[in-house]
Formats: sequence, structure tokens, C-alpha cells
Amino acid sequence: MSDLRSTLANAGVPRRRWRWVAAAVAVVVIAGIVVAVVRGGGSGEATAAGQPVRGGTLQFALIDYQRSPDPQWGTNYAESLIGNNITDKLTWQDPATGEITPWLAQSWEYNSDLTEFTFHLRRDVTFSDGSPFDAEVVKANFDQYVHGDPALGILPNGASLLRGYRETQVLDPYTVKISFAQPLASFLQASSFTANAQPGFLSLSTLKLSADQRTDPTKVIGTGPFVYESWEPQVKTVLARRAGYHWSPPALHHEGEAYLDKVVFNTIPEASVRTGSLVSGTVDATLDVGTTDEKPLADQGFQIIHRGVSGTAIYFAFNSSLFPTNDIAVRKAIQLGWDRQAIEKTILTPSYSIAKSILEPSVPGFADYSGSVLRYDPEQAKRLLDQAGWVPGADGIRVKDGRKLTVKLLGISNLVVNKPAYESVQQDLREIGIDLQLTVVPIPDYTAQQAKAKTDWNITAANRSRNDPAALTLQFGPSAGNSTYLSADSTGVDVNEVAQVLGKLETTLDPATRNAYAKQAQDLLLEKYALVNPVYNPSQVIAHAPYVHGIVFDAQSRNHFVDAWKNPGN
Repeated sequence: MSDLRSTLANAGVPRRRWRWVAAAVAVVVIAGIVVAVVRGGGSGEATAAGQPVRGGTLQFALIDYQRSPDPQWGTNYAESLIGNNITDKLTWQDPATGEITPWLAQSWEYNSDLTEFTFHLRRDVTFSDGSPFDAEVVKANFDQYVHGDPALGILPNGASLLRGYRETQVLDPYTVKISFAQPLASFLQASSFTANAQPGFLSLSTLKLSADQRTDPTKVIGTGPFVYESWEPQVKTVLARRAGYHWSPPALHHEGEAYLDKVVFNTIPEASVRTGSLVSGTVDATLDVGTTDEKPLADQGFQIIHRGVSGTAIYFAFNSSLFPTNDIAVRKAIQLGWDRQAIEKTILTPSYSIAKSILEPSVPGFADYSGSVLRYDPEQAKRLLDQAGWVPGADGIRVKDGRKLTVKLLGISNLVVNKPAYESVQQDLREIGIDLQLTVVPIPDYTAQQAKAKTDWNITAANRSRNDPAALTLQFGPSAGNSTYLSADSTGVDVNEVAQVLGKLETTLDPATRNAYAKQAQDLLLEKYALVNPVYNPSQVIAHAPYVHGIVFDAQSRNHFVDAWKNPGN
């Protein structure tokens, strides 16, 4: 690292920007991949961009919109991104190393069986209404986050992330002990969690409000670097700088308030319109950049920055209880029956990568299966189907016992790569006799259909944002997400074995042991029972004008704007 620092100093890179370069290099060394890249003309985060300037408004475009100003409720990327900028967390997870570091909690300890976690809080943090951030407010937040409040119409949102939550005890005004009914090794990472339905802290005055009352954004009070100014559903959300903020995660090396006066999140569903708005200067930056727009924008001098979404790959979760995906031969044939290299060459850009496991490569415990079950081998796929009694029909689609090999998939359209990637898989599977029928819809429609997934859909296609191997437990554990609908009808699958193997991930924080348990979990899901078919690793891709600097990607690839700034006059 000393050599790197010398190089940066000699190149004239300001000291406060060193962490951006160091983080990018660390990812290459530790994970074997680049998770943050700047392309295009102009000066990037790893160049001498100059000293930050206070003031200005950042116009930011999104494909989706915020359905509620309540960050603990939010279930899409837009909501979690905005929520991260009005609230803070107990801890911060380093996006390059996965290390949990201080934020609102200065230090912590835990018992040997990982059922009790004690946090020592900062004493200088306040909510934007002036009320203190203390142990009582931590207890009130976690209690409502996990249990909800039926009288207020507040649904429980944290029960899956904080499984077995028992209570939060106030030990003194700035010390809390959070306990669980069983070991929960992933809780430290959960205390930094920034993705959907996040545990961002709200004031006691906000926690007393009903769900309807929280649709008034001015009443949703956090400790974050920005506060709500306004919210127009399906149009835009405006955040303004919080006066007096000075408790960014120490890992960010940011002192004091945010630089920007305001951040405006504009909902622009059409990719071409987002791109046009950026080129015309209507917006300064846009998320959800279309794959065909990346290179043209870079060629015009816009910067493309991205980070792979830590957690799971975009995957096909097989309904193991529903015909025909209750047949392991069908599941294995789908894993082998499509050309990953073709998707890499024709659909993905360098901002993305093809899946080599159910875990995204930056997640601790990732293992590579591209040489085994996740290879392209259509002949082996055909043999598996032949041996299982699936006979090619007159139209090429296989038949068994008078029933066609039709597989119905439900997917989400909110990521720009999803549909074209699924269509490529669909074409390849048809060549081996599988009729993959696609229904790819916006999140609200997906959510409505998902309620009937156990009986109506062979595949639900999704991903889970979480930089921890326990993401597997949340999605595939029989008593948690159970996205493969494990049951007595899941032919040849030992449900108890799946529960036991996934459950080990919560029993230790020793890195080597936990990595070994993650490998066992991946072996089980991918090889032994073929419960899931990973497709590609999603990425959050931003294009921004060269006068924009300091947009942070965190460990869940959500963005923080406390460090963002614009050159004067832009």
C-alpha cells in the first residue's frame, strides 16, 4: 500500500481521493474482479478531480420510483438508495474487503454463541428534528422493524434479516444489547445493511406515525446527511443537505456536511429518455444505463462507473414441488442447456459478468462452478432428458406421459439486462426440447404474481442484494425464503439436509470455517439438488457528466451522496 500511496502522491492525486484508487485495487487483489471502473473522457475518481466544492444540485435519473418515503418499508432500488441518504446504520461494510467498521456504533462485542451483540453508540448524533440518537431509539427502531405495529399499519420488515430476534436491551443511554433466539453470525453485516427494507434509524416521532402519515416526507426524520424536501410519487424525490451533519462512516474520510445542496431523484422509466436527458444536460447522472448506451456515452465524454451487486447472481429458482421442475433431470438440463459465452458476447457489457455460482464473486465464500454444472453442454442436457423419459415431440418440444416440457418463468423487468438474457436462454433451451415461457414484468406485477408462484410458476427469476453468504439462507432456507418451494413433493430432495447445511452459515464468524460452510451450501444448491440456475451477475451502472465527482457505491452497491460534488458552474 505504501508503494501505491507514493504513486498517487507523485501523480498529484489529492490525499482525500486515495481511498478510491486503493479500494479498486483491493478488489482486484482480494476478489479477483474489478467492481468499480471508470471509463470515458474527463477526470474520474482515480484522477486529480480537484478539491470538493460545496453547493449545487445533482439531478439524478432512475428507472424506478419511490413508493413510500419510509426507508424501512422500501422494496426497490430507488427506495433503498434514497433511504440510505436520509438515514444511517450502526455499522459500515467496506465494499472492497467486506469488513464491518464503525458508523453510529463506535465499537461492539458479542458472546461466543453469537446470540448477543452489544453496541456502544456515538454520543454526538442527532436526528434532523434535533432529538438525540441514543439507546432508547435503537431499541424502538429494531422492535418496530422486526415486529411492525398493526395499530399503525406498519408491517414487519426485518423478521427475515434478523431471524430469531428476541429483544434489544438498553444497558445505559448509549449502550444496547441485541439478542436472538439462535446464533446469527450474519447480524453484524445486517447492522450495516443498505438494500431493500433496510434498518435505517428513524426518530421516535416518526416511529409513532401511521403508514399513511409517513407518506408526508417531511415527517420522516432520520440522522442522515440529507433530509426530505419533497416527494412526488412516480415523478421525483428531492433531498436537501442536513445542516450540522458530521458523522459519516469513518471509512469514507468525509468530514462535516454533504457537499451538495440538493439531490433530485427523477423517475424516467425509458432508457432512451434517461440517456437523452443526460446528453442534453437535463440530468447530471443516471442509474440504469442501457447496455447499448454505455459505449456511446463514454465516447461522448461521460463517465461510466459501476459495481457488481454483492449477494446472489440473477438466478432461476426452480419450483421443486411443481411439474416439470420437480424432476431433477429437467433442472440439471436447464443448467447445462444454454450458452453463457453467447450472453457475455452479445448482451453483457464489461460492467456485468456471467454467473459462475449462485453467489456474486465479491461475497466471501464464493466458489467457481463454471467448469462443472454451470458449463454449456447441450449434448449432456439432452442425455439427461432422454434418460428421464422426455421424448422429443413433433414440434421439437419434449413430452413425457402425454405432458409437454413447458417451463413457466416469472421475472422482473427493472434491470436492463434481465429480459434479453432470459430470451437468449429461452432460445437455447428450445434447441434441446424445453419450452421456456417468459413473463417479465415490473416489480408490482411480479410481487402480485409471486403470491401464486408455488402453484403457477416453475421458475421465479430474481436476486438478493446482501454482501454476506447468509443471502443463501434468506433465499433458499426451507424456513426462510424457500424460493424453491421445498416440500414433500420435491422429489429426491432432503429438506432437512438443505436446512442444516444452510443453517451452518449462522454459527461462526471465523472466515475460513464460514467459507467452507458457504462452499457446502453452494454444492448442495447447484450440484447435488440443482435447485437453482444462476444466469448473470447484476451490476449497478451509472453514467455521469465529467463535472460530477464522489458518488459512493457501498457494499450492497447502493449509492451515497454525502461525498458527491460538482464543479462550479455546472
